[in-house]
Amino acid sequence: MAERFTVTTPIYYPNDRLHIGHAYTTVAADALARYHRLRGEDVFFVTGTDEHGQKIEERAAKAGKAPIAYVDEIVSDIRDLWQLLQISYDDFIRTTEPRHERVVQEIFKKLEASGDIYLSQYEGWYCTPCESFWVEGKLVDGNCPSCGGPVSRLNEESYFFRLSRYAQPLLDYIEANPGFIQPSSRRNEMISFIKQGLEDISVSRTSFRWGIPLPQDPRHIAYVWIDALTNYITACGYLQDEQRFARFWPADVHLVGKEIVRFHAIIWPAILLALGLPLPRVVYGHGWLLLGEQKMSKSRGNVIDPRQLVQRYGRDAVRYYLLREVPFGADGNYTEEALILRTNVDLANDLGNLLSRTTAMIERFTDGVVPSPSGQSELRATAEECVKKATQSLDRLQVSDGVSAVFELVRRANKYIEESAPWQLNRTGDPRLNGVLYDLAESLRIVAVLLRPFLVDAPHAIYRQLGLDSADASRLADAAWGGLRPGTRIQRGEPIFPRIDTESAAQAAEPAAASPATPEVTIDDFGRVDLRVGTILAASKVKGADRLLELTVDLGESEPRTIVSGIAEYYQPEALPGTQVVIVANLQPAKIRGIVSRGMILAGKTEEGLQIVSPREPLPPGTRIK
Repeated sequence: MAERFTVTTPIYYPNDRLHIGHAYTTVAADALARYHRLRGEDVFFVTGTDEHGQKIEERAAKAGKAPIAYVDEIVSDIRDLWQLLQISYDDFIRTTEPRHERVVQEIFKKLEASGDIYLSQYEGWYCTPCESFWVEGKLVDGNCPSCGGPVSRLNEESYFFRLSRYAQPLLDYIEANPGFIQPSSRRNEMISFIKQGLEDISVSRTSFRWGIPLPQDPRHIAYVWIDALTNYITACGYLQDEQRFARFWPADVHLVGKEIVRFHAIIWPAILLALGLPLPRVVYGHGWLLLGEQKMSKSRGNVIDPRQLVQRYGRDAVRYYLLREVPFGADGNYTEEALILRTNVDLANDLGNLLSRTTAMIERFTDGVVPSPSGQSELRATAEECVKKATQSLDRLQVSDGVSAVFELVRRANKYIEESAPWQLNRTGDPRLNGVLYDLAESLRIVAVLLRPFLVDAPHAIYRQLGLDSADASRLADAAWGGLRPGTRIQRGEPIFPRIDTESAAQAAEPAAASPATPEVTIDDFGRVDLRVGTILAASKVKGADRLLELTVDLGESEPRTIVSGIAEYYQPEALPGTQVVIVANLQPAKIRGIVSRGMILAGKTEEGLQIVSPREPLPPGTRIK
């Protein structure tokens, strides 16, 4: 029987549309789920919505709707967002579902029977937006320490859970299981919190009605801790399907934001101990995706809508940014500039350009057929090391490191193109050419397999362009070197990650500055100039010439051209590979510093410097400009 892996996200509160911070958590959990499926494991991935509470009741009343009608609309929007990001959950649980209501009521009965729940009077401070009770000493300037908003004084009858009873058992468990709370900084915070003393917590309310009524006392409704937190065991089949529960519980990873680690690493384990159930293996509290220096919050209004980002930049670009930009476990700052940079540099320049260059060379040099490998591979060791690094990182829940490991192979393959210069091997009839092309194509195939946990469209596109069926990349074992069969016919396609134009719409709309008058030409004169789109494959400085760069440019011909260009004052050579340019292709060749230059790059001169003319959207090399 295959090993199993259960991963959960927090269940989200549907009082408004979700933002990029929620997407960050969910995409990370999705990456872990996809990775363990790639390993052939029996995966159960749970997400959902926490739909009860005073805030929902108040919002629904203001909207003139019943609470369930109010949340139904928002939950539908959440499902649409997860579909847009291709979140591969196995169960979407709603706390308003009958299956969950039955479980919550049975849990109350069990805990009351064991003496872990008792009736008393609650008096203290309450934050409605956070659905949290606070003692006086925890308030910050009289406000909620979590959201900074106002709190109100409550005095009502309530059932309490004996959290204080489980302080020492929790400390003992955390000490015996050092990997239970991760990263270690969160573990230390939770130990400190427990040692300060745990107070019994209120687990029922009577001041509003939107919740699950207690079976033994219908005047009370279940409060958030037992209602929301127990969603995880409801989804796994607790008290409903013993076989399913034994199969998927305990969870391997509860993935949560660091602000709710306390609920998942103290209150929830205490409830499980009281029920005599196994604790989750890991509670992982990741950092926040900050906007400026502040946590994104629906109540603050400083949120970024992931739907708009997907519409602008594509699903895979957004997923990649979320998984790669922030070291997992730490805080990170969101900026759209960083998203664009990651997309252009990592996805368009590095990955997309590697695929484009490799398939173009196979098309030109071996008639579109993957050649046979040579006896010795220059990239195999790198590929095998990257597979190892990526899997080890994901096994340790270091998602960003896992993504980074894959791109080590991408960068090495790009460098290998410059080192081996396949166009020169082809020109001289060097037998090493076939081995170089095979290694590049095989590296791309392995990259596609390793990217499957992180990206959802690009791996399939890479396989298609390599002439392969992406169904053959469904297991981690498919990342073994040598899986690409010689003789496979590639299917070269459009760039999988077009570069994003970084100029603002306002700049694009600005009229060009008037230039000095030049002699008029006829349409026939213009027609004699052959302007074509080219892609820079390599760039290096010309020795002894501070202003000159030697460029290798793909013009869609049988072999690249060499062009000497006076742009060295404005462009670093390492930044140019993958850049598309407009070339005067029929310019008479000229010998410059001993180098034969066959063409000229178009550029515009401004007060700020020189800027290469590039197509707004990527075009196939050799496209005529008319």
